[in-house]
Amino acid sequence: MDILEVIDQQVKNNPIVLYMKGTPQMPMCGFSSRAAQALMACDADFAFVNVLENAEVYENLPRYANWPTFPQIYINGELIGGCDITLELYQSGELQQMVNEIKARKEAAE
Repeated sequence: MDILEVIDQQVKNNPIVLYMKGTPQMPMCGFSSRAAQALMACDADFAFVNVLENAEVYENLPRYANWPTFPQIYINGELIGGCDITLELYQSGELQQMVNEIKARKEAAE
């Protein structure tokens, strides 16, 4: 399978996915750390991909959504943005709203 197809499946099969350097518990850059912290502060259930462990993802993810930097956060299959945008959404309460909508859909489906 082509790496862009793998990325596409990750994005589409997870309501929230964070492509970051490191892990939420052991971030390897400040921007990734802050993005993960914002999601955790919203009590989000999210998948993550450590781009430092997969050179193909690291090299090709910027082509996937034409976004050149890490971290990248996708919610409901859409690129939300990187660290700055995520923090703005968190501070405005919009990130919490997005997370709550995902939780409500999951509960309704159960």
